[in-house]
Amino acid sequence: MAAKNTENDGLNIPNRIDALPVRRPGPVVAGIIVALLAVMLVYGMITNERFEWDVVWKYLFNENVLAGIGWTLWITVLSMVIATVLAVILAIMRKSINPVLRGVSWFFIWFFRGTPVYTQLVFWGLFSVLVPKLGLGIPFTSIEFWSIDSQNVVTAFRAAVIGLALNEAAYLSEIVRAGLEAVDPGQAEAAEALGMRRSLIMRRIILPQAMRIIIPPTGNETIGMLKTTSLVLAVPFTLDLQFATNAIANRIYKPIPLLIVACFWYLLITSILMVIQSRLEKYFGKGFEARPIGPKGQQTPLPGKTDGEPKDDVHKTNQATMVGLNA
Repeated sequence: MAAKNTENDGLNIPNRIDALPVRRPGPVVAGIIVALLAVMLVYGMITNERFEWDVVWKYLFNENVLAGIGWTLWITVLSMVIATVLAVILAIMRKSINPVLRGVSWFFIWFFRGTPVYTQLVFWGLFSVLVPKLGLGIPFTSIEFWSIDSQNVVTAFRAAVIGLALNEAAYLSEIVRAGLEAVDPGQAEAAEALGMRRSLIMRRIILPQAMRIIIPPTGNETIGMLKTTSLVLAVPFTLDLQFATNAIANRIYKPIPLLIVACFWYLLITSILMVIQSRLEKYFGKGFEARPIGPKGQQTPLPGKTDGEPKDDVHKTNQATMVGLNA
């Protein structure tokens, strides 16, 4: 019988059967159907005159739309920065040994997670009505050293940023807390044994390791924040992207093309944020990736294995020599 050599396995097995893979037509058929439906959808969108693609192109780079993009990004960045700082503080408070700090943190998270963000934005828009003056003085007395009209301090833009940031901080704090609790407590114990302060341990030991778990959901929350800025009309703030496209649509009586314009820019910005999130995940995930096995992993071979073979390859023959015979 002629011996058949398999590719790169080094085994000579007589009458070896070359088995053919089982044919699986299901995935192929499903792929064809999905591709056909996708082509039909794209073709229908392109050929449907009601989408009015000429109007979409006309207002895609409109100056009011571009200004709205700038305001939307500015609100998103400021809100997420403030929310992230508050979230870290709230998460640390939740883990504090002080019951007052734990209670305040719990109440903040309970309140802002339990009420709709639109309702919170409405209240912040009415802040100057609820609190006409902001001042400094002696508490519980009428003595006042300094005061200012709250309408001059809490403008529509600031109200929108504060409302979104406080709401987002409640969600991010739970994400940060989960990341902190995922770090092995032995890390903090070892740092304490070296004489490090609790604040230094949190900043240099715990947080850098927790970022690997915190970054993915935080990226999702950032993308969600970008889209939530469309609700700042409740303040009311009227310079964001959604309001800019709505204003044009109401003026020319063509809502569908302007909705497509808004969708295009939201999708473009979201795609960029997803790329940034992916890079951050890769950066903070250094040292946690699975190491390759086999020759690339450069592991020490087991007894009976050569240096060029994976140490865990069960398909190789044992080359150890026992009493002059190959085992």
